[in-house]
Amino acid sequence: MAEDPDIITADPDENEQEEVLGKAYDARLMKRLIKYLRPYFKWVIIAIVLTVGVAMMSTIRPYLTKIAIDDYIVNKDSAGLNKIILILLSTLILQGLLQYTMTYLTQWIGQKTIFDLRMELFAHIQKLSMRFFDRNPVGRLVTRLTNDIEVLNEMFSSGIVMVFADIFIIGGILFFMFSLSWQLTLIALSVVIPLIYATVIFRRKVRSAFRDVRFYLAKMNSFLQEHISGILVVKIFSKEKRTLEEFKKINYDHTKANKRSVLYYSVFFPVVELIGAVSGALIIWYGGGEVVQGVLTIGILISFIQYSEMFFRPIRDLSEKYNIMQTAMASSERIFRLLDRKAAINDPEKPLNPGSLDGVIEFKNVWFAYIKQDYVLKDISFKINKGEKIAFVGATGAGKSSIMNLLCRFYDAQKGEITVDGINIKDLKQSELRKNIGLVVQDIFLFSDSIANNISLNNNEIDESKIIDAAKAIGINSFISRLPLGYGQNVKERGVTLSQGERQLITFARALAYDPKILILDEATSSVDTHSEILIQNAIDRLMEGRTSIIIAHRLSTIQKCDKIIVMHKGEIRESGTHQELLEIGGIYSKLYQLQYKDSLTA
Repeated sequence: MAEDPDIITADPDENEQEEVLGKAYDARLMKRLIKYLRPYFKWVIIAIVLTVGVAMMSTIRPYLTKIAIDDYIVNKDSAGLNKIILILLSTLILQGLLQYTMTYLTQWIGQKTIFDLRMELFAHIQKLSMRFFDRNPVGRLVTRLTNDIEVLNEMFSSGIVMVFADIFIIGGILFFMFSLSWQLTLIALSVVIPLIYATVIFRRKVRSAFRDVRFYLAKMNSFLQEHISGILVVKIFSKEKRTLEEFKKINYDHTKANKRSVLYYSVFFPVVELIGAVSGALIIWYGGGEVVQGVLTIGILISFIQYSEMFFRPIRDLSEKYNIMQTAMASSERIFRLLDRKAAINDPEKPLNPGSLDGVIEFKNVWFAYIKQDYVLKDISFKINKGEKIAFVGATGAGKSSIMNLLCRFYDAQKGEITVDGINIKDLKQSELRKNIGLVVQDIFLFSDSIANNISLNNNEIDESKIIDAAKAIGINSFISRLPLGYGQNVKERGVTLSQGERQLITFARALAYDPKILILDEATSSVDTHSEILIQNAIDRLMEGRTSIIIAHRLSTIQKCDKIIVMHKGEIRESGTHQELLEIGGIYSKLYQLQYKDSLTA
């Protein structure tokens, strides 16, 4: 049999590979990033035009200083000096206005683009199958949606457009310098070669440091998410000290990588300042001699000193932009790798639309494995008619929950066929299939929201009356009504303000509020107390009427009234029948029953 491309294969280096940086500039990635700027293209053009204006205003000032000195100060022309000072003041005011508008516009463009990108990424993650979430830690995905996206914000808001500003400023400076004195310009630019050399070394060092920073940041996010979520286990096994030591190591590695990058910056920028000072000294040395000999004017020398100081400022900024570009390429590579991840479960190109389903379920020779050919379901076949109540029992790992996963199409079987009302579930849209299925699982999850919204999940089709009806059917309306805010009471993250049984009952009401044709209870009563179990069992007896119901349970007392009980063992169906029939067979079910009730049977 050919290997199924959807089956998970071990890749121990995948997490580490995700953090390796690519090129400082990747035309392929940049082309994809630019796509997010297209809706705001005219605003980008306006921002670039504004950068030209800012560059002109900033580079013309030293030239105006030269005019003020040579034409008015030397000639003691106070009227002309006042005029040139007014022009200088006007350029400063105009530059300030242009700078404000450009900064606001570039930041606005950055926020808009990352909003669009973050929405696209989150929407894509929601479409990915459960296989993807099985092998990707939540902390890593949070890093993609937060830190990596914010890095791109820096590029969109202060990277792409501001690069043009720096280039225009450098171009303007060189234009005025060469127009004043090409000899002095060459003297000033003689330090460019050591500056380029220092920049190349800096970029190489900071790239390595930043790679480590990103790696340890993602590792830290994953560690924090996992250990804060599992704080109960940490506390009950007194693992606080060991957890703190593990976090200390990750935190130390992250801090050390950041300190390396800070060290490189703290060395690089003073070096640039030193090179700039050397350039200024050369200008004074050579230009001063030219002034003494009468070849240059004092105004040209002073404007050259100003231009020399201005020249190295955009050079430093471009080095910073390089770092932004480097981090943006690394982040975008990871983001696009995630966006390019194809969902293992896809809707058909031409889905069938049967409308409301009756709930006739059939598994035909189904084989399924989570990893390669390690099958957890082997040649499974059964049929559940409309309105029947079927229970699946068996030891842990027998494959009971896998049947639920396949029916909801969280995974696809490698072999065989699963149908609902005679239609292969692969021919239905996933949303169409799942809206007909109500699911209550053992792993309870409530959102940090009101009880009403946790029942309806903000579905506009489920109004307040349906929410209350569902709660009454489960028997929790009186409990909710006693809360200070009633159905508006916020349950906090994962429902920490409620008991285990109360949380389970709310998830049961959630499933019932959607009025599904198929009801699946996966160990739904295993985490509740006896009183809550009675409430659920009473609700089950009343609400299963007219619904195709599947119960996966360890407690055999909850399934004795089912129409059929299917016994699973090591991925295979070993027995099938009613409670009484299976007891008479004396097989696996009978042994399970005797183990659970041996005390009462021997009493």
